[in-house]
Amino acid sequence: MIFDFHTHTFLSDGESIPIEHIRNASKNGYSVIGLTDHVSYSNIDYIIDALKRDCRLAEKYWDIKAIAGVELSNVPAKSIDEMAKYAKEKGAELVIVHGESIAERVEPKTNYYAVNSDFVDILAHPGLITPEEAGMAASKGIFLEITGKTGHSLTNGHVVKTGRENGAKFLINSDSHSCSGLYSGDGQFKIGRGAGLDENEIKEIFDKNVKLLLKKTGS
Repeated sequence: MIFDFHTHTFLSDGESIPIEHIRNASKNGYSVIGLTDHVSYSNIDYIIDALKRDCRLAEKYWDIKAIAGVELSNVPAKSIDEMAKYAKEKGAELVIVHGESIAERVEPKTNYYAVNSDFVDILAHPGLITPEEAGMAASKGIFLEITGKTGHSLTNGHVVKTGRENGAKFLINSDSHSCSGLYSGDGQFKIGRGAGLDENEIKEIFDKNVKLLLKKTGS
């Protein structure tokens, strides 16, 4: 079973319409998929509504849990808490923040403001996250992402080391923008091992962390 909470559709910079993306995930063996298109105030209302409609359609007919979420991307760092709160009020089931990946620059201190929010669920590809930020993520119950996305994945090892030392919890996501970027087989496990997680830590992600996130988001 595959649990992936960070993917994109053509509503932002992905390739497929939401229902097609969910169908491809189902064919790949996904049990849960999060659709988390890039948003700011310019498109957030429309995207949440559109994703929720296709997620409910998929769940009605297919054996997959589809979560309608958003990824706050390149927004002012100090706006993250208010925007995450707005997203949840508008019905987003999952809020991700585009972290400070070394492969794509966002505003400095994005990680800091993300892990200080009461409304953020996952800090995606957080790059060279600091011990302070990892500790705050742990205290807020915000998951740090281990990613399969080219470029963003370059700091997976640092994220694991720093997160582990400061009590943070991890999820392994794809950040897929197309069918070819979705996980299949043991691909998710290999990303975790390559990042430095041991088998017990990966088991904990699938057995505990996934359930914690689903409970937190009411999914």
